[in-house]
Amino acid sequence: MDLEERVERVVRHTTEVVTREEVRSLLARSERPRAYIGFEPSGPLTVAHLIPVRKILDLTEAGCDVTVFLADWHAWINDKLGGDRARIEASGRSLRATFTALGVDPERVKYRWAHELTARGEYWERVVRVAQATSLARTRRAMSIMGRGEEEANLDTAKLFYPSMQAADIFELPVDLAYGGMDQRRAHVLAREVAHHYSWPVPAAIHTPLLSSLKGGGRMDPVEGTAERKMSKSDPSSGIPLPATPEEVASRTSAAFCPAKEEVGNPIVEAVRYIAFPWEGRFRVERAEKHGGPVTFEDEGSFVAAWKEGKLHPQDVKAAVAALFDRRIAPVRAYYAAHPDAALSSPADRPASKGL
Repeated sequence: MDLEERVERVVRHTTEVVTREEVRSLLARSERPRAYIGFEPSGPLTVAHLIPVRKILDLTEAGCDVTVFLADWHAWINDKLGGDRARIEASGRSLRATFTALGVDPERVKYRWAHELTARGEYWERVVRVAQATSLARTRRAMSIMGRGEEEANLDTAKLFYPSMQAADIFELPVDLAYGGMDQRRAHVLAREVAHHYSWPVPAAIHTPLLSSLKGGGRMDPVEGTAERKMSKSDPSSGIPLPATPEEVASRTSAAFCPAKEEVGNPIVEAVRYIAFPWEGRFRVERAEKHGGPVTFEDEGSFVAAWKEGKLHPQDVKAAVAALFDRRIAPVRAYYAAHPDAALSSPADRPASKGL
């Protein structure tokens, strides 16, 4: 794979690249640039995680050394899973198993825990330096990375640590290329600002889109990276968990919000754009001959045009998306059937990290 092919592999199917020139320069000077994406372990993954998994595969194919950061301390601070550290770590192990089932080779991707960094005094020095270069107002604005508004009631002080910690993670791992969904862009922009302040190496960043809740509603700001209606693990009815049964997939997809001809905020259309084409390079809709017969779209543009023109019925597209989800989930079902000890309900194989 030559340089331009590597660049294209890194940036394809992204919503934002900060910046393409920096990504190209990074790949030109390094055969193995260090990339990372962080996840709060907080429960079963959903079909929305097919988006970052595909991009992780792209990054490894482009030659990046990818770290999947299991942000257990961050999940603890953010009150995930009731703040139970043992459950959070069990969730992190389940995430790793699910990624393996989806094709992420554990020999090519490194998994790191936040508690590996927080155990070091140097890490907390970095957190303090990040905080010293960041105003309180700037920190509060960045709290959208936690899925929280800056004025949220009953906010405890620990949550103010979170943005500085996430920026510090990038420098302590260390990272050349930060990756996340659009909801993480504020953390990456903060890290870049702090890097300029201290003349630290400035990480490039790429961001992929978020998959909307199957229930629809709410609003999403693609510029600020904030979302009220993304598919969420904390709201099981908003998505489809991994692994779900074929019956669950069909039922939830059939009931999903999908207004005819509408593209924006439509989770079914987004699934075609953000999952079908990146994973399979095409999208096929099976229809009865009296309704036009089967049709295959080889690119996103032709699908979106047909949808907006009313040439596709929502139920036909839903059925095709349900089949898409089921194909992608099938390896996860098979993996968990073969590795029952990897299930989220089995936290006993590793003790929780010690508190302070």
